Amino acid sequence: MVSHLDTSADFSWPSIIQGGMGAGVSDWRLARAVASVGQMGVVSGTALDSILIRRLQDGDLDGSMRRGLKAFPYPEMAERILEEWFVPGGKGPDNPYRLKPLPVVDMNRDDEELLIVACFVEVYLAKEGHSGLVGINLLEKIQLPTLPSLFGAMLAEVDVVIMGGGIPLAIPGVLDAMAELRPVALKLNVLGANRSHDHKIEFHPGTHISASQEPLKRPCFFPVVSSETLAKTFVRKASGHVDGLIVEHFTAGGHNAPPRRDGAYSERDVCPIDKIAALSLPFWVAGSSASPERLREVKALGANGVQVGSAFACCEESGITLEIKKEIAEQYFSGELEVITDFRASPTDYPFKRVDVKANSSADACRACDLGYLRHIFEKEDGTLGYRCPAAPRKSYIAKGGQAEDCEGRRCLCNGLVATIGMGQVRRDREVQPLVTMGDDLSFLDSVEREASGLPTAKSVVDYLLS
Repeated sequence: MVSHLDTSADFSWPSIIQGGMGAGVSDWRLARAVASVGQMGVVSGTALDSILIRRLQDGDLDGSMRRGLKAFPYPEMAERILEEWFVPGGKGPDNPYRLKPLPVVDMNRDDEELLIVACFVEVYLAKEGHSGLVGINLLEKIQLPTLPSLFGAMLAEVDVVIMGGGIPLAIPGVLDAMAELRPVALKLNVLGANRSHDHKIEFHPGTHISASQEPLKRPCFFPVVSSETLAKTFVRKASGHVDGLIVEHFTAGGHNAPPRRDGAYSERDVCPIDKIAALSLPFWVAGSSASPERLREVKALGANGVQVGSAFACCEESGITLEIKKEIAEQYFSGELEVITDFRASPTDYPFKRVDVKANSSADACRACDLGYLRHIFEKEDGTLGYRCPAAPRKSYIAKGGQAEDCEGRRCLCNGLVATIGMGQVRRDREVQPLVTMGDDLSFLDSVEREASGLPTAKSVVDYLLS
């Protein structure tokens, strides 16, 4: 099965894809702003179930979440979530958020439905009021929410699924089957698993919808690759059609592919664009690509354009709190900004780019692991599955078979990233500190038009890149 997009001779892919960043950084407002001016907006699919219920607990003051919930095609499902989580007027800034259960392999129906509805709402709102393209970005490393998240996004007619943080060869076939409302499954990455054991997650769209539901539109699939070898692997071995590629340089923000050798990046880690062009797929280049010069350069080499993250993360419309965005801009202009490639912070063991800001200036021992998206799944001696995270409490991690040295230098990305968008959990009368990620290159701030706030808008970034 091919994508629902008509990519015939009259179709033209946009030159700019807005990166899917953080947990709620690339939210529906940012994606809609980018798509409204003719480029591809992308929502981050990470932790959308937790983000939806926190927005509802904050009172949904502008009514957007309730508008999205009202549009959901199965009202009873949406109404249950609204009744369970909505707090009229908001919970109050000093009160903690109520939590949903941690993600597990055998997810119950309510948790699946929360993921379905949350992803539908985010994509639906991003697609409101324009005819532009909207994608969703998911991480292969976060496997447990993937299938219901994809289904929710497809119910909202998402145009493109972008996926990195691993090698998601199975996703094209999943999209094919899900569009036809057939059962789907994903092989799980399980630490210490016996090779004879078949661990997987399963999902059946038919358990959540009516018998009269028409087949869904199959979105395009763009994996994120960092090497020619990986790009060729997708072309030859993916379970279904790959529609395009995001070719990421190691200067991009968030998680990066590990360096090939010696614990440091070099020219060996740069993917040759001309060899990607030879694969005859649409592709976009990411990482230090937020300039009109870079856009012209990669197009001349055969790319369709660029994927840009940090420039849009700094926009007024992004989900990062206004205070943090302003501080990052101030640090850049004062020459104080330092983007750290941290090889220990992420529980995924992937290098992670981070920026220190005042809001996280003191040590934050956030090891509660009450969101759990990055927990490792491991096989116990009796063949059953367990869950542990090296950024969780050390005692608990070690008791579950983990090694003490694995905990050194780890940071709770789940809680830190959600705090970056102003939804940090309150513990002991103190909000969890944010964890901010940015790419290496913020030189776009020298040239892009900025508003009175000192920040650009999504439109001004697009205008600059196309100038």
